[in-house]
Amino acid sequence: MTDALKPRDAKDVQDAVQWALSEGKTLEVVGRGSKRALGRPSQSDLTLDLSGLSGVTLYEPEELVLSAKAGTPIAEIEALVAERGQQLDFEPMDYGPVLGSDPGSGSLGGALAANLSGPRRIKAGAARDHFLGVSAVSGRGEAFKSGGRVVKNVTGYDLCKLLAGSWGTLAAMIDVTIKTLPRPETEASVVVAGLDDARATQAMAAAMGSSCDVSAAAHLPRNMVVNVGGLYMVEAATVFRLEGVAPSVHHRKAALTALLKPFGSIDQADESHSRTLWRSIRDAKPFWASAVSGEWPLWRVSTAPTRGHELAAMLPQGAQWFYDWAGGLLWIALPPSNDGGAAAIRRAVSKIGGHATLVRAPAAVRAAVEVFELQKGALAGVSKRVKESFDPKGVLNPGRMWAGV
Repeated sequence: MTDALKPRDAKDVQDAVQWALSEGKTLEVVGRGSKRALGRPSQSDLTLDLSGLSGVTLYEPEELVLSAKAGTPIAEIEALVAERGQQLDFEPMDYGPVLGSDPGSGSLGGALAANLSGPRRIKAGAARDHFLGVSAVSGRGEAFKSGGRVVKNVTGYDLCKLLAGSWGTLAAMIDVTIKTLPRPETEASVVVAGLDDARATQAMAAAMGSSCDVSAAAHLPRNMVVNVGGLYMVEAATVFRLEGVAPSVHHRKAALTALLKPFGSIDQADESHSRTLWRSIRDAKPFWASAVSGEWPLWRVSTAPTRGHELAAMLPQGAQWFYDWAGGLLWIALPPSNDGGAAAIRRAVSKIGGHATLVRAPAAVRAAVEVFELQKGALAGVSKRVKESFDPKGVLNPGRMWAGV
């Protein structure tokens, strides 16, 4: 087992990175470990465990701003802001259950490093859009700060956007600041039953193009619907979420029902069932059961919402999938194979467009295939130069995203 360094404060983090540089060692940067099985297997000498950096350092609900140490459990953050009638609008997914670990075990820093987002992504954006400030230590062993504790940051380089989605390969975050927003008074969901994938895509496009202010749209094929968030149906379900004050939700629900009536039979889910349903979609609950063995590889594919059903039609026999982000995000489980289905997925993505991430597979598969979409051309060059600027010796999470990087 890899030895672990568990810093207690910012100075410990900087000392750990500087020591690794001086000794020629590499570090696996870990928050609370909930996403450790996502990405290429660790190729590091030691683990830099940031879970000891925990606790909220500032929360000003009136200013919609919260700061916390990077290792703070995100479940703790969500509970705190909920007490003040607020929420994290980017609705971060909990990767724990789908990777075979406990729910609620992720950290705030990990959510930002992975640039997480949930069904509200189509309206509110991803984690990077709510990331206001950071203090961190680069792979050079240098401490730096970016952004601040106000919603409107206008000076300097916005390094928060750069660190979001970097998976700990550029810097070890110490303290982060995020934006919080008021939690909607209520929510409800409209359900259209029995649509095939192509027709569901049309329904989602119609809803998103309307004035109903839909905050989430998803399609669950027939084999994905059973007992997902309390939604018991024997047919496929295309679901739409409406959030806001009660009179507005009531009015928009009626308008959306009328708009979608030509597509099929309509049902509705009240606030309680709607919240459970969208939590299940957010956390890819249909694929939790196969997380126990981890044998069925799980892919996350982002593509143009109007073409997601075309990509699904190209998947190999036996594949299972459902759609989020109004058809623009596909969660795909494939039967076990030597390459985890990488060839089939990459072939489909190359024809339809988009990018794919291998979320779950045995370590041997993750070491042999590209887990993240391989960058090419100018983009690969930019990424290489950024990595060299922040971590020229490759100390932090080497090979986590791409081999040799």
